[in-house]
Amino acid sequence: MSKTALICGVSGQDGSLLAKFLLEKGYQVFGTSRAKKNLSNLKKLGIETQISVLSLSLTDAHQALQVMESVKPDEVYNLAGQSSVGLSFKQPVETIESHVLGTLYLLEAIRNLGGYTRFFNAGSGDCFIDTGKEAANEATPFSPRSPYAVAKVAAFFETKNYREMYHIYACTGIMFNHESPLRPESFVTKKIVQAACRIAQGSKEKLKLGNLTIRRDWGWAEEYVDAMWRMLQQDKAEDFVIATGQSHSLEDFVAKAFQAVGLDWKEHVEVDESLLREHEVLESKGDAGKAKEKLGWVARKKLQGIVFDMIQSEKNIMETNE
Repeated sequence: MSKTALICGVSGQDGSLLAKFLLEKGYQVFGTSRAKKNLSNLKKLGIETQISVLSLSLTDAHQALQVMESVKPDEVYNLAGQSSVGLSFKQPVETIESHVLGTLYLLEAIRNLGGYTRFFNAGSGDCFIDTGKEAANEATPFSPRSPYAVAKVAAFFETKNYREMYHIYACTGIMFNHESPLRPESFVTKKIVQAACRIAQGSKEKLKLGNLTIRRDWGWAEEYVDAMWRMLQQDKAEDFVIATGQSHSLEDFVAKAFQAVGLDWKEHVEVDESLLREHEVLESKGDAGKAKEKLGWVARKKLQGIVFDMIQSEKNIMETNE
């Protein structure tokens, strides 16, 4: 018999890519979204008619329980919540509530319904302090420096607690940055790609960015949803770092994006001091050695390919809209 999966946050980048991945594996897929009208990513992937989408605010415990009772999923993927680090400084309450309460209410619903559903929680590499040259692994202490990271740390320990205290199959994928053409415009990578394509088409704008020296571990989102699924197929629930193990500067990302459209980035980019963050994580890099050993998972797409594919997708969108 096919399995049933519930994806909370199905309309986002990860949720929509995971939905496509699970459908291809024969799952019956249900998804939740606060705004059922905003399902553009599912439409882009051509799967909107294959998924049952339910309205759910994860800050409503009763709603969470109702959805769980009606779907009775074998697996739950918690990908919901405010996901922008920058926006979390402007909306700290909403950010923390969406992750902390949302995770808690889903875990409580699983516990109240017998504890048989397997639960995946989306963690974040932003929970770590600057890694420097040492990549963070599952034993590296957390040191959150944004409301978003604080919320993710709390959700991690909630998940761990329910696994240990209530014996629920619950685990967290501590995922470092991962990109795709489905990234929303609030993310700097999408901002860079869109600006590069517009400028290549003749726009006279200047792309304004903050600290270009920060370094991030950028992976490919389609590979990361595969890791999520693998985590729920193990005999024992464990937490895993999901990352490429390589970090690149924001300047590297910018240079590759403009190179892909035949331009020199230095002629089109300006540093805007208003975009600098006081408590910025300067370098972030993950060690996914445990995932390789136990899940058989390895990040394969490198930054060059990630940027190129995002640029090509954006160019195709612009050509279609002309």
